Amino acid sequence: MEPNHPFDHKNHQLFLLSLFFFWFLAPLQAQNFQTYIVQLYPHDTVGSLFQTKLHWHLSFLEKAVLLEEEDPSSRLLYSYHTALEGFSARLADEEAAALRALPGVVSVRPDRRLELHTTYSYKFLGLNFAPGGAWTRSGFGKGSIIGVLDTGVWPESPSFSDQRMPPVPRRWRGACQEGESFNSSNCNRKLIGARFYTKGHRANMPEKPATLLEYVSPRDAHGHGTHTASTAAGALVPGAGVLGVGAGEARGMAPGAHIAVYKVCWFNGCYSSDILGGMDDAIQDGVDVLSLSLGGFPIPLFEDSIAIGSFRAMEKGVIVICAAGNNGPVPSSVANEAPWITTVGASTLDRRFPAFVRMGNGQILYGESMYPGNRFLKKGGKQLKLVYHAGERNEAEFCLKGSLSKSRIGGKMVVCDRGISGRAEKGEAVREAGGAAMVLANTEINQEEDSVDVHVLPGTLIGYQESIRLKSYINSTRHPVAQLIYGGTRIRRSRAPAVALFSSRGPSLTNPTILKPDIIAPGVNIIAAWPANLGPSGLQEDRRRSNFSVLSGTSMACPHVSGVVALVHAMHPSWSPAAVRSAIMTTADIGDHSRKPIMDGKEQAGVFAIGAGHVNPTRAVDPWLIYDIKPDDYITHLCTLGYTQSEIFTITHRNTSCREVLHQNKHFSLNYPSISVTFRQGSTSVMIQRTLTNVGAPDSMYSVQVTALQGVRVRVMPKTITFREINERRSYRVWFQSSRKTVKERSFAEGHLTWVHSRKSQYKVRSPISVTWA
Repeated sequence: MEPNHPFDHKNHQLFLLSLFFFWFLAPLQAQNFQTYIVQLYPHDTVGSLFQTKLHWHLSFLEKAVLLEEEDPSSRLLYSYHTALEGFSARLADEEAAALRALPGVVSVRPDRRLELHTTYSYKFLGLNFAPGGAWTRSGFGKGSIIGVLDTGVWPESPSFSDQRMPPVPRRWRGACQEGESFNSSNCNRKLIGARFYTKGHRANMPEKPATLLEYVSPRDAHGHGTHTASTAAGALVPGAGVLGVGAGEARGMAPGAHIAVYKVCWFNGCYSSDILGGMDDAIQDGVDVLSLSLGGFPIPLFEDSIAIGSFRAMEKGVIVICAAGNNGPVPSSVANEAPWITTVGASTLDRRFPAFVRMGNGQILYGESMYPGNRFLKKGGKQLKLVYHAGERNEAEFCLKGSLSKSRIGGKMVVCDRGISGRAEKGEAVREAGGAAMVLANTEINQEEDSVDVHVLPGTLIGYQESIRLKSYINSTRHPVAQLIYGGTRIRRSRAPAVALFSSRGPSLTNPTILKPDIIAPGVNIIAAWPANLGPSGLQEDRRRSNFSVLSGTSMACPHVSGVVALVHAMHPSWSPAAVRSAIMTTADIGDHSRKPIMDGKEQAGVFAIGAGHVNPTRAVDPWLIYDIKPDDYITHLCTLGYTQSEIFTITHRNTSCREVLHQNKHFSLNYPSISVTFRQGSTSVMIQRTLTNVGAPDSMYSVQVTALQGVRVRVMPKTITFREINERRSYRVWFQSSRKTVKERSFAEGHLTWVHSRKSQYKVRSPISVTWA
């Protein structure tokens, strides 16, 4: 039965037509303009010279806009007050140059387009109802507010039910913004706020087909935002699954926390101007956690709007969690690298959806699929002829739409190489051309990565080695045939967690003195809430409907950590963002569930892939020791990196004399929970200092343990630390001595430094170490 929609089918064409005019025709008037973000020096005389900050911001546009007949306010997109001091506007190149020359302007930078980077994962992470567990001790995250910047929300999803939720916190200052198919009654005690931001996107948007469905409101038309919000703090939903596959009880990581949604992403991505608008409101609204499953490639911090907005959020006590990006396994691909951001990579679960390929020669290839046929255990389809169109001019091997001939593939099983188009899109292309089934084959770049989809026809995904075997079989016979055999849902039969192939890796490109990513969390084949107007494959042609679907990416890993952070915050509401991050990093696991090292493909995972390790919620709420950082410490850190006064002001909105700061902070090292050391040419010795704060028990003593680092001698002083009181602080120093006299090329070593409780050895506070020879 078709689910109810917020608008009936009669009005659907009118809705699409109105969207066409709203989204596509209006921006054509501004085709010569580009969107810029203008950052200003704080103005102490706003109250006396201008009525509001908005009037002050408009005064700059009045000086720069060249078209005399145009009202400068029509160019303004957003006036920022919290995440940034400044505004965004549509400007010609000459106008942007004129603004740069005005007194009081810090920077004028072009808007950037960024990309969007569970029924079982909470169990996998050890979240349960045990009396000493993270859920019960934190009240399931009760009282915490998670702000999610994404594609919006489908409020009718059962994951956003407010049954048994406490009242909205009195400190909440947010709003439930009405819009297309969304009104204030869509918010409740679970979904306490919803806003949307269109101005940056409309100003930058290229032409799109008028048939594209999009809601000019907080309502989600794409699924990504609904999925991430429910992963972080979704309510209990029994019997959840995707068309019968992967069925179980769905819950978010912090089911007692409140959610506020800020729709900053649309069908063509997420623009910095809209993201800053969302962050600006979220900070003022009173969120405790900001979850951003979006980003791009690494860029300098003073050009990174997320880094700049996050610094202001951190100063206000808001904990910012960001996805590391999906550009792995390329080294130094990790995004969202600012040290005041918690950066999350992706890992696998031990849940599998096997869908085997039995070839005509009797051999069986392992694959995975969430095609609904997989709910019938060991049910196989009939044997079909196999076709693979390799080396043709229209790139038919990639199964692009229009590249397949019905006369050649009708009624057959088609082999499609990954690449160029989306995985589910290939299945739709095969179905439209009359194909009966599909085998999606990984290429060398995908290796054995196994992100599954809810395909629109019988299909499975096989790894690179299996694809070589399949193509070899096809070439070995004149009549290749195959059969799909589904294996249902299997749990706890494989090693996990392991690093997802796509998860972006360190070392940090712009800030190598900080080890990134910080941590990893489940991000492969995550089942979570889904809009009722969209098929579970995410394709508009998909007429099936499900309250849940499956996605993979660091976008899915990010809200897992956001939810865990909400648990820690609920239990320790006075802790700083740095203290909360320290809690999840120093308690992370570096072994999988079989107590063997976490793997990255066929190799043991390194610190540039997993950071501190895999998030462990049970231990994170009770870390015993933490590494805390004050906002001023980040400024000193930026000075040690050689940032200029202007660049530091752009990031922090503070006038800083690095000469004075460094004179007052000799031998400074940021009190980060991980340790990153670089030996530059001619350097053989480095010393760093860290300070621990006791948040465990009084009269506690800890001893240090350091794993051997190849080519480095490590000395720690003191070797034991005693805390007489709670919140007492103790410092230690670490000397790294390189045994390598000459270095011909860049190389690395890694290990761990761990403080172990003298009487309770299960209490360990671990810091990963990376050493680089430049």
